[in-house]
Amino acid sequence: MAVDAAAGKRMLQCVAHNRSMAKILMVASEATPFVKTGGLADVIGALPPALRERGEEVAVVLPKYRGVVLENPARVYDRLQVWAGSLWTVSIDRVIHRGVPFFFIDCPPLFDRAGIYNENGTDYPDNHIRFSVLCQAALGVLRHLFRADILHCHDWQAGLVGPYLRHVFRGDPTFFGTKLITTIHNLGYQGIFTAAQLEEVGLGRELFSPAAMEFYGDINLLKGGIVYADAITTVSPRYAQEIQSPEHGFRLDGLLRSRRDRLFGILNGVDYAEWSPEVDPLIPARYSHRDLSGKLVCKRALLQEIGLPSDNLDRPLIGIVSRFATQKGFDLIADIAEAVSQEDVSFAILGSGEARFEEMFLHFKRTRPDKFGVRVGYDNSLAHRIEAGADIFLMPSQYEPCGLNQIYSLRYGTVPVVRATGGLDDTIDPSTGFKFSEYSGQALLNTIRIALAKYQDHDSWRNMMVKGMLKDYSWNASAGAYSALYKYLISLELAIR
Repeated sequence: MAVDAAAGKRMLQCVAHNRSMAKILMVASEATPFVKTGGLADVIGALPPALRERGEEVAVVLPKYRGVVLENPARVYDRLQVWAGSLWTVSIDRVIHRGVPFFFIDCPPLFDRAGIYNENGTDYPDNHIRFSVLCQAALGVLRHLFRADILHCHDWQAGLVGPYLRHVFRGDPTFFGTKLITTIHNLGYQGIFTAAQLEEVGLGRELFSPAAMEFYGDINLLKGGIVYADAITTVSPRYAQEIQSPEHGFRLDGLLRSRRDRLFGILNGVDYAEWSPEVDPLIPARYSHRDLSGKLVCKRALLQEIGLPSDNLDRPLIGIVSRFATQKGFDLIADIAEAVSQEDVSFAILGSGEARFEEMFLHFKRTRPDKFGVRVGYDNSLAHRIEAGADIFLMPSQYEPCGLNQIYSLRYGTVPVVRATGGLDDTIDPSTGFKFSEYSGQALLNTIRIALAKYQDHDSWRNMMVKGMLKDYSWNASAGAYSALYKYLISLELAIR
């Protein structure tokens, strides 16, 4: 299911009385195809068009970073002034992408930089001001350019929309009745700044309290978004439950438990127009669940591309495409790397991240070139070819709010081995992949060995591949769940009136 059952029941009871379409303005820090550092961009690039196909009217507000290239932009507002530490003047450009208006906040002193959030591994010290300006400019878009029923804010970078809406503009009739949704894509990133920086973003000291934005002596922008939201969503049902626990709550679990009646888990979708072996232009041969012959062609080509022997196509090939980080379970992989290298298996690995994990994989590439093909960095085309050419895909995450690669893997007939957490647990079942619960290297190694043994039963393995390829995790289902949530919030406002 795209949304947990209890939350879905609450929404549908209200939605039944109101079927009108919603008007939604999303606020985020990145979106494909304009700018991307992670999965947030994929969501903001795909969800609005999917909502539009369902009849919703939706627009998006983004910063105009240095690398953003806009085709035929229209300057729709010039010299909007906002206060964040000092007076900032921004302009607003609009482009239409896949039928959706994207409003870009143009403020070169803040956004015309080499990086998005950081440079050379160091966060920009004025990120609180940069994204304060984004949030205030988004309210300017709401006031002057796109009057919406719902403000849908994503992650900490949009977290200040709520405090501005509920405090700075609480008496402004322009915003009466506007509902606020905060979506948590990864609770590990919260936008934590010093207490002194609260005034720099134009907010009063009354918000420096545990009931508002105070967070263990600092301020927390994501907490502001949660506190003032009419609804909070996460990117999978399981993750909505996990973040209410101390283990996964990153010290916000108490707040989230107190708001659990407004907390909804809606599974992310994927774009099968881009990620499907039937249409993928980036792989050497296309294939489907009806004809898998092209997958062997893809495997042979991948082995050659990544420098592995291509004469043993029966040896199982494990793919990894990831950020190399502890959150992604690479400490477990480090624990078992030597042991698993003794198995009759090879690896196609793409990613970058913590130096110790990069060095580990490069070491194995040097010492076991027959089993480890490694590329450090990111290459979207190669990521597609790993999905198509690998037999097994590995995602042993410590926590995973949703995860997309395991869903891509299902469609490509690449059987996932995952830890049962977050969206990984929601999307993989025993008929389509392999899961382990205990966060330990031994549990991971045991599960890999179970998968390798299953691989030898060709008919059973093929059945597992086909069942995964037939799963539907398209954006249509996810957009339907969001549409229901929007109507639920609007129906509550109508009931109040």
